[in-house]
Amino acid sequence: MSQGTQVFVGAGQWTSTKKSGALHRGSGDGDWEQLTKGLPQPVSVQAITIHPTNRDVIFVGTQDGPYRSTDGGSTWERTGFPSGLQVWSITFHPRDPRVVFAGTSPVAVFRSDDGGSTWRKLPNAKQDRDRITMAFPSRVMRIAITPGHPDAIYAALEVAGVLRSVDGGETWEDCSDPLEKLAERPNLKSKIQSDSEAEGMLDAHALLVSDAAPSSVFLAVRMGLFRSDDRGKTWQDMEVGRFSPLTYGRDIRVSPQDANVLYAALSPAARSQDGSVYRSADLGRTWTRFDHGVKAHATMMSLALHPRDAAQVYCVSRCGQVFGTRDGGKSWRESPLPVDDVYAIACS
Repeated sequence: MSQGTQVFVGAGQWTSTKKSGALHRGSGDGDWEQLTKGLPQPVSVQAITIHPTNRDVIFVGTQDGPYRSTDGGSTWERTGFPSGLQVWSITFHPRDPRVVFAGTSPVAVFRSDDGGSTWRKLPNAKQDRDRITMAFPSRVMRIAITPGHPDAIYAALEVAGVLRSVDGGETWEDCSDPLEKLAERPNLKSKIQSDSEAEGMLDAHALLVSDAAPSSVFLAVRMGLFRSDDRGKTWQDMEVGRFSPLTYGRDIRVSPQDANVLYAALSPAARSQDGSVYRSADLGRTWTRFDHGVKAHATMMSLALHPRDAAQVYCVSRCGQVFGTRDGGKSWRESPLPVDDVYAIACS
């Protein structure tokens, strides 16, 4: 593929008039290309992850497990993964990209030590107990590995809180009790499908660990953005509502170029008619709106930060509006997609 910036989007909800699966667009003005060769049809793509040093290697998480491309998305192959599991997150090890982790629904974490060719299920990667009963099985939405301490791994679960491993994923602990405790506060109560007002606090969508604060974990849930400074033992509300009228946290990312800089995708709700991107230059203590001039017509679902160019940031709304800036947020360009439901975006 071209050596310019490549943007990939993962979508679901196949219809007779809308596309789904993996879609690609280069840095020019061309149309979006649907990537189909080797992928099942129809296919729902919930996660997209690009190799940290080889942009031709891409993984997508689908309703039929993970698929891998070694030619920039032109063709795909299903790797040796158990059947019957949806993959919602894929993460490369920060020191050894031959090691890959995949999070599934129902909740499980798998590890590959050969670049995704074969996988093994890690033991005990599940909640201690069924805290919430939803209309869908809980799923691992994001796996984050501590950059300087790669044996410390965290997993965000929708709708089941947070798991932590301190031994590279071989054993796991549930870090959700303090999140459930926070739901006793009136402003953090929320239930939609279950009988528990802790549902909103356990509705985790994304998390990260930054090199600037390796003992801290930053978490995006239905009720906002939260931070733990003791590796998930306790959690504090970052009170993003002081800076944004939108507080539903769907994605949170750390800049590849500056470990103090965070970006968050915020909206009113899971399905809404608004969404925005906020930026923090001080590890989440303060936030400012970043996507000036952008008008999202649906929930802002996912963010993509360019691995080499800090000025490039991309985001996508649920209804398929892809927004991108190449000048650090001064100007934005919209590239609409012919899709109904978007989950993920990535760029290289």
